[in-house]
Amino acid sequence: MRVLHVAECIGGVDRYLRSFLKYSSCENIMILSQLYKKSDYQKLAQYVETMHMKHGIGFSAVKEAIQLRSKIKKYNPNIVYAHSSIAGAITRMACIGLNVKVVYNPHGWSFNMESTKKNFYIMLERIMAKFCDAIICISEAEKKSAIKYRICKENKLYVVYNGIDIQEYKKEEVVLPIPNDVFVVGMVGRICKQKAPDTFIRMAYEVQKKISNVYFVIVGDVIEEAQEEKRKIEDLAKSLGVKLLITGWVENPLAYMSRFDVGCLLSRWEGFGLTIPEYMITGIPIVASSVDAIPYLIKDGEEGLLVEKDDWSSAADKVIELLNDTEKREKIVKNAEITVRKRFDAKRVSKECENIFETLVNV
Repeated sequence: MRVLHVAECIGGVDRYLRSFLKYSSCENIMILSQLYKKSDYQKLAQYVETMHMKHGIGFSAVKEAIQLRSKIKKYNPNIVYAHSSIAGAITRMACIGLNVKVVYNPHGWSFNMESTKKNFYIMLERIMAKFCDAIICISEAEKKSAIKYRICKENKLYVVYNGIDIQEYKKEEVVLPIPNDVFVVGMVGRICKQKAPDTFIRMAYEVQKKISNVYFVIVGDVIEEAQEEKRKIEDLAKSLGVKLLITGWVENPLAYMSRFDVGCLLSRWEGFGLTIPEYMITGIPIVASSVDAIPYLIKDGEEGLLVEKDDWSSAADKVIELLNDTEKREKIVKNAEITVRKRFDAKRVSKECENIFETLVNV
């Protein structure tokens, strides 16, 4: 079976695609935005092309859809699999009238964001859902959101929980430009409103009041022109006296995680949170916000500790608890490793998706 993937956004989608392709039995064609490194995919897929995709829906989307349509005709796939909302919109426009099955994975619904455009995103997803054959939700929470907002009929929705490449994981650490004898509290993710780096910094300030030998690390960066968001986080950390390192985008985020004593994911909304199973496999105890999919991944007090969204004070208390309570930390790490190996293996993701593809093609 020939599957053409379209991806615009990096971060979790990039990691999802790499592990998916590694265990895929299909012939895979990649159409990637300018944010991706083509070389990262040339050994994973049969064909790789890049095209410019603007990070937003506007008049340029029509031009991009026309360009993408020509590529779809060129490769003549059985399945076109679109990843994230922007690529999803462009792809479904491009496929109108073509004899191809279209699968869409939003990797987190745009209408679950904190945005004044919520109603617009709901309307857009309802309209565009008519132009695809299946929607893959990366958690049960994503499916429930789709049903709640009447995005499409339930029989078009499939739940395939995300996974990570457990077989590929090997413990390694990087040397960070910070003191060796400090606790490290970190977060991995894009610097943006969703991932709540401002909450992370305010939590860090509260932790520093009680623990002096601690350092805070953000493994990630902003996308393209969003440098002002990064400056705001740096300025906030500086104003509060938080000892902060921002690494930028890295090739091996799990190696950076291995240096953490506690890993945080304090997102304001989260379709899945691929960082969660990555923390689990690296043996890092987790403090996360109890939003959207995260409570489906973590039982509070078992595989991690959960707090309410934007509650940096409680997050600080949980971080301090994990730094001070060795017994609790070890229990959480042990439970998390069992869970990640049982539920979040990338081999399962590829197999379940390809079963959906087979069903669609044989209808």
